[in-house]
Order: sequence, then C-alpha cells, then structure tokens
Amino acid sequence: MVLRLRKRRQVSNPIEDGNAFDKPDNQESTIENSTDFDLIVIGGGPAGYVGSIRGAQLGMKVACIEKRERLGGTCLNIGCIPSKALLDATEQFHQAKHSLDGFGIKTGEVTFELPGIMKHKDSVVKGLADGIDFLFRKNRVTRIRGTGSLLKQNSSHWSIQIDQAEGAQTISAKKVLLAMGSEVTELPFLPFDGKKIISSTEALSLEEVPGHLIVVGGGYIGLEMASAWSRLGSKITVIEAGERILPLSDETSAKELEKALFKQGFKFHFKTICIGAEIKGRTVIVSVKHGEEIATIEGDCVLVAVGRRPLSEAAGVKEMGLALDERKRIKVDGNYETSLSGVFAVGDLIAGPMLAHKASEEAVAAVERMVGVAGHVNYETIPSVIYTWPEYASVGAAEHELLQRGIKFKVGTFPFSANARARSLREVEGLARILADEKTDRILGVHIVGPRASEMIPLAVAVMEFGGSSEDVARTCFAHPTLPEVIKEAALDVDARRIHL
Repeated sequence: MVLRLRKRRQVSNPIEDGNAFDKPDNQESTIENSTDFDLIVIGGGPAGYVGSIRGAQLGMKVACIEKRERLGGTCLNIGCIPSKALLDATEQFHQAKHSLDGFGIKTGEVTFELPGIMKHKDSVVKGLADGIDFLFRKNRVTRIRGTGSLLKQNSSHWSIQIDQAEGAQTISAKKVLLAMGSEVTELPFLPFDGKKIISSTEALSLEEVPGHLIVVGGGYIGLEMASAWSRLGSKITVIEAGERILPLSDETSAKELEKALFKQGFKFHFKTICIGAEIKGRTVIVSVKHGEEIATIEGDCVLVAVGRRPLSEAAGVKEMGLALDERKRIKVDGNYETSLSGVFAVGDLIAGPMLAHKASEEAVAAVERMVGVAGHVNYETIPSVIYTWPEYASVGAAEHELLQRGIKFKVGTFPFSANARARSLREVEGLARILADEKTDRILGVHIVGPRASEMIPLAVAVMEFGGSSEDVARTCFAHPTLPEVIKEAALDVDARRIHL
C-alpha cells in the first residue's frame, strides 16, 4: 500500500501579514472613497461571491459587481437552493400522505397549502442571501449593485464600467475575475411566455398545481421540477430526444432511476423531439415527432429544460475579443486566465459541468493562483447529484465513458433492498455501483441511486481524491446499520465477495 500525504492548503496571507477574519462585521459596501482595487469580480453567484471572499482572506482589496438585488446568482435565487427547498417540502408532504401508514402512523387526511410551501422556499433563499451579505461585510468585500463590463486596460490595471440605475461609473483593478454564470436555453419554436411555456425559473413559483405538466428534456433540471409538482398531484409527461433519461450518466443507474420514476406515474417519450406548441385557452398543445410519426400532447403547462448556455458574450467579453471555444465558452489556461492578461474566468463560463460546487472550487483556485498559492481542482472527482426520489449521486466516469476510452474495469453492485437501514426506512429502491480499474483496482467511478444518495457520495469523492481502491473501501469498517453500507458491499462485489446478498 502506498500512503500519499497531501499538503494542507495554505491559508496564511501572502500579501500582508494579519488575520483576514479580524474585521468588523458592520463594514458597509461603498465605492465612494475608493475606485481602485486589487481584484474586481463580475458576478455574485457561487463562483463570484466565493472568489471574492477568498480574495479578501488573502489580503486583496476586492469589489464584487452583481446586477441582482441579492447575491448568490442563479443557484441561490432561481436554481439549486429554491428547487431543493421545494423538493424537500413536497417530499415531506408525500411521505406524510403516502408512506407513514406503512410505519403504523395514522395521520388522517393530509393536505397542503401552496402559498405556505412557497413561503418556506422564499425564506430559505432570503436567509442564505442575507448570510452572504454578512460574509461580505465581515471580510470587507465591497459589493456593488449594477452590470459590470470590461472597458480597457491601462498599464497594469483594468477599467471596469458599472451601469446602474442612476448612471454609469468606472472603477479599476489589477485583476478581473469573470463569473457571470449561465442562462437557460430557449428553443426558437418554444419561446417562453412565463405562464404556459416556462423555464425552470417560472417552474419554481407556479401559483397553482398544473393538472398535466409536459417536460421537454430528460435531464436533471426537468426531472427535479417534475418530481416536485408530481408529488403535489401533477401528471408528468417527459419528452426526450435521446434513448433514455440523463443521456450522459451511467446507463444502468439512469435506468434504475427511470424505473422508479415510472412507478411514480411519470410517462416517458424517448427518441421524440418537440417541434412546436399552440396555446388554446388554458391548454397548451405540444407537437412532437417520433421517427416519421407526428403527434400532439395536451397539457396545462410546458417546462422547457434542455440545458443552459454560458453568458460568455456579456460583461464586454465579446467587445474585448476574448477567445472562445466551439461551444462559446471562454478559453482559459491552467491558471484560469483568459486570452487577455489579467482577466480570469471560472464556473459556467468555461469548460466543464455547470455545477455550483465546481464553480466555487474554480474561483478559489483562480484567486489563490493570482497570489502564488497552489490552488487545486481535481476534475475527476467533481460529484453530481440529482435530487429526485430516489436520489442519484455520482462521481467519476460512467461505464460507457470507460468503454469509449478502452479502459478495462470491474463492476461491483449492491441493491438497497438488501440493506438493513433502507428496509427500516422503507426505502428499498435503487443500488450502488463501483467501477474499478481491472489492473490497479483504483476506483474510477461511483454511482448511487437510492435514499439520501447525496449524503453518501462525499465518501466516494474522498476515496477517489486520494487514489483509493475498491479494496480500500471493502476493508473499511462501516457502522451498522447504515445506508452507506451499500458502498462497502458494492466494493466487496468488485471481487465477487459481497456478504449480504
């Protein structure tokens, strides 16, 4: 066995001596007395606000420009956080209405109030947004409300124009971090109207439960939103151009989730494309094409969830001529620096999965490298979670990716139906899969479909981050009874020696 030691990330201030946290928490964000900064961050989402705080910790004088009233970007305001608040609320309702009886718990009639669910969602968002404001004050990050754009470079400084309701002004900085994120992709033949043809943004705040929700796109955003509204009574139809849901994920795991959603009442149309829609009164009629056959599907609302696209032409990027790749993502080098010296980009603007935690890690690494600290992002160990029920969490390669790369591997599998804690919870759908290198036994991918998979995947991430093998997991003592034991049993199964099945 080879023991690898990793240096702890340097947290001392390389620019000036002192503790970045010894600062008053009542610092107001203002640019009245200073327009010259070490770092200007354009965008206040998971990349922007995290990068701003880390820069301040490292001794930089930082300004963060955000056009929204609240910090947190898409993730906090109209994405990850409100969707999870909605999913958790509806899951509580579903459990109370349909599952508690199996435990011998009698509740009588269970109902819900949609305004109350929305109030819960909004309070979660507000509380977290207020928390970021506090962290900015604590770390003396200057927050500026407005739209920032690259203007010009003079000697070693970049000028940034800020467009605000009261007019425009200019500030400057030695370095600029672009973190504007992405936006939903709109289909030309299905333009959003915000009522009948909606994006994920409107799907978070519907004023009534749609009788029939048609979802265009079988990716994680569509499946999550469909799950929330399904629990409240919506009939769900998913239209997917590919052969299955989650086309980029592990096929066996995706099929397991598809089977569970089908049991919940989801109807799927695969190898089917949407070609248009017509609104008639309170009904929307969607035209679809399967092979040469054209048909229509009637519903109350259409959620278009076919992905997101980077805002790579905003903030003066187009005017300044930053180099883009074939998918219009900003090109960066190993330090996240763009084709313009002193301008850096991270998150959804650059290559890689559009995930909030990936964006945050890149922002930290980019800012650290600006001042000579060895920032680190391991792109082979970025986890992904789909918050349906059961959940689907994964890290590393999918089986089809290893086959395409010609890598020989072994597979270990274990179902939740044979797990004692899962049976206690009456949550026995799903499985855990481990893909390990055939020769070295190094874990190459872990895929979990099951209850609270999101809480288990960090274990797999940590093992993979340190180059662990399936044997390392198999010989680790897990508490019993716990859900993560499915991971240990899957690791044992890599060498065909699982115990409890």
